[in-house]
Amino acid sequence: MWEAPAETRPRDALERETVAGMRRTLAHALGHEAWRRRLPGVEPGDVRAAADWSRLPFLTKDELRDAYPFGLACVERDRVLRVHMSSGTTGNPVLNPYTRSDVEQWGSVMARCYVAAGVGARDVVQITPSFGLFTGGFGFHYGAERIGATVVPIGAGRTALQLSLMRDLGTTVLTGISTYPLRILEVAREERFDLASLRLRVAVLGSEMWSDDLRGLIERELGVTTFDIIGMTETGGPGLGIDCAARAGIHVWEDHYFCEVVDPATGRPRPDGEEGELIVSTLTREGLPLIRYRTHDLTRVLSRAPCACGRTHLRLDRLHGRTDDMVIFRGVNFYPRQIESLLLQQPGAGPEYQIVLDRTAGGRDRLALLLEAGEGFAESGLPRLRHALRERLSLSPEITLLKAGEIPRAPGKAVRVVDRR
Repeated sequence: MWEAPAETRPRDALERETVAGMRRTLAHALGHEAWRRRLPGVEPGDVRAAADWSRLPFLTKDELRDAYPFGLACVERDRVLRVHMSSGTTGNPVLNPYTRSDVEQWGSVMARCYVAAGVGARDVVQITPSFGLFTGGFGFHYGAERIGATVVPIGAGRTALQLSLMRDLGTTVLTGISTYPLRILEVAREERFDLASLRLRVAVLGSEMWSDDLRGLIERELGVTTFDIIGMTETGGPGLGIDCAARAGIHVWEDHYFCEVVDPATGRPRPDGEEGELIVSTLTREGLPLIRYRTHDLTRVLSRAPCACGRTHLRLDRLHGRTDDMVIFRGVNFYPRQIESLLLQQPGAGPEYQIVLDRTAGGRDRLALLLEAGEGFAESGLPRLRHALRERLSLSPEITLLKAGEIPRAPGKAVRVVDRR
């Protein structure tokens, strides 16, 4: 472990630390007028137990966008060491200002994540997320430097060069967005690159929802063990949590973050084990503290008991989808990840697909599934796929089979749903 005393803290001590962090965060936020307007009449002393936190209002992404650039920042501008922000494809972006302490905190939780994935000072870590306003590249970089690993900070794209560097520099750890290994495999086939020449053993992946079936494909084809890391711009980037070799849930660093799971419709707490929306509060961030932030991510609390790895922090299930990613087609609700799992269970189906929704001239919704597949899939795999979609999801989309490479590749996260309705 990177910080064993903190990572193995007993549950009662963790809960006391959580309440202290809540009070500290509230006091810090309420020192600024914008937060006092958001939380009228609230005092840090009102929080005597973690359950009291649920009386505070949710913080939404729209509020963070409306506060652009520094409306909810809680430090003076001369203390802002760095800014990162979301892509801002809808309205203003979410801008997160970092103090020196925030950058240090980020490096610390990322170091924990690497060590939980079995990564150490002797590893060579290749960082494939972009460096810039997107948080990914820097987060992976800081954590790798903190544990003393060799860092290859190549950033996004240039996949043929990525492969060459992996081979020539003896890269052992790949970091990236969850679908980037698919591009690596695709380019390796095109270039006739010998994947057996690589020394990769670990892949730390995140930023996108990815199914267990896709995880299995990546592990088989690249010969790695994958680890699912979570985090977002609003929380400070990757590092909120990661799963370990026990594969018994994602460890959330409770001394830095407080997580709740609520009913997305009512906002009421969900019992442990039941799926709901993840709500995150930060306990140690300075520039932009979060108080009950609605992530829209769907998960459930798996356990609060110690893990087989020895860590004692809360474990969440892998993120299942997003409340705002749910597709509704003729009264049927489904998530792209569910279709991905069914596709990857069919021999001959490729991992690249796209769901296209549009509306006919008569006002009727239409669902099409574009799928890259190998030769012979139409005869053998397509009937099985149609049956699985109908039986499991109550869907009968129009399926178009394409050759490898015909679905456009996005430069960043894969575009799985195109809704033209």
